[in-house]
Amino acid sequence: MSKENGIAIVFDCGATNIRVVAMDTKGEILASHSLPNSTDKDSAYDGGRIWDLNKIWDKFCKASKEVVSKIDSSLIKGVTVTTFGVDGAFVDEKGELLYPVISWQCPRLQSVMQRIDSYMPVEKLYNISGVYPFAFNTISKMLWFKEFRPDVIDQSERFLFMPSLLLTKMGAEQVNDTTMIGTSMMADIEKRSFSNKILDSLGLSETLFGSMGEPGDHVGNVDKRGSVATGIPEGVPLFLAGHDTQFAIYGSGADLNQPVLSSGTWEILMVRSKDYSSTTNELERGITTEVDSEKGIFNIGHNWLGSGVLEWFSRNFYPKLEGDELYETMIKEAEVVSPGSHNLTVNPDFLIDGSSSGGVISGLTMHSSRGEIYRALLESLVFSLRESIEIVQKAGKFNIDKIICVGGGSKNMLWNQIRADVCNVPVKLIKQKETTVLGAALFVFYGAGLFASTQLARDNINFEETIIEPAKDNFDIYNTLFNNYKKLKKGVISK
Repeated sequence: MSKENGIAIVFDCGATNIRVVAMDTKGEILASHSLPNSTDKDSAYDGGRIWDLNKIWDKFCKASKEVVSKIDSSLIKGVTVTTFGVDGAFVDEKGELLYPVISWQCPRLQSVMQRIDSYMPVEKLYNISGVYPFAFNTISKMLWFKEFRPDVIDQSERFLFMPSLLLTKMGAEQVNDTTMIGTSMMADIEKRSFSNKILDSLGLSETLFGSMGEPGDHVGNVDKRGSVATGIPEGVPLFLAGHDTQFAIYGSGADLNQPVLSSGTWEILMVRSKDYSSTTNELERGITTEVDSEKGIFNIGHNWLGSGVLEWFSRNFYPKLEGDELYETMIKEAEVVSPGSHNLTVNPDFLIDGSSSGGVISGLTMHSSRGEIYRALLESLVFSLRESIEIVQKAGKFNIDKIICVGGGSKNMLWNQIRADVCNVPVKLIKQKETTVLGAALFVFYGAGLFASTQLARDNINFEETIIEPAKDNFDIYNTLFNNYKKLKKGVISK
């Protein structure tokens, strides 16, 4: 079988967009279709936010038919699904949802995490799972159901994470992927499976989550119903993938101890490492550790709200623009603002999740322009990156020499230059902008037998690197701004 003839279909469900992509073994996108995604109100809970799975599925079906119409469908070797972490739903014996998928953005989860100690001390949870106690973790959803809707748990046959919920609509078995389990705060990170100690403390059985699989595992074939819905030929194999961050890291080409910034709604700095630590020291530094897409490797990381902040800004300051015109206008207006000239300092902690009282824009005057505010927001997010680099370096006991930047935020060249200038290290970009899709596709090609390993599949990719060097003249200016940023986050607003 010629390796050049294989095509993987990847369903990529993001918080703001869903995409279906056809990719060949060289990492080339043969066809792609994207549609917007957003949460919906929960009619059963005032103020709650959910993902309407049927709405997402309908969009995927529309996008899939568009993609399949543009390629030779006989060359499709497999299909997989990758999504954001932590979210899933309980299903009955027929696979029907018993309650909508509660979104990681739902405010109901905040109070649950605040009382997590009544089930198990947070330090112990962290020590076992490696996952930082974010309010949106899967464990918070489990406890919400246990406390407020135990009837849902009692009626359920299985809890499935988002990728598995979507795969079963095409004919897959009910199997959860380990990279999703690793985001739940209910796993034993050493064993790469659910922790009996944690589940016992919650009063939950491991059987509720069914069997577990690894990325690249074959979990079924597209059935007649799935084929009619998606346009993908019946019988095409379905393979596991999972948490988008893990596949973005692998798809970036990163080796061990090479930090990767996945820039999207969330900015996630992660390093693939054979070692990790989940002691109180790491907990206090805000480090989260997840299982890698490959066995025996861990992803040490630190994350903060990224493009989610910029989306708030664009909605309110550029309400009449959208698409490429929106981004081109914002960047153009910010490029003419020189570092340190806007007199603005930003604390970008705009997400209220129990750990923050909200963001701050300090120094606004009657003369502040939207371009100045946008640049200040970009700079503040890079200051968060610089803080995270310092934290992750201590945890992983290494020094960085460059940052690999992937994801939607890597397309913003102004932002990339600010990253290089603030952190004073080169930023490496790669030709493949859809690294999450590429990473997931590599596991499809491995699972389908086109390559003997995922590493060999990755070796087949030409990443075509671009290096952005830091502008040395800007480092001292950004040092001053960085210190102002740290003071603002501590509540000491510099005049």
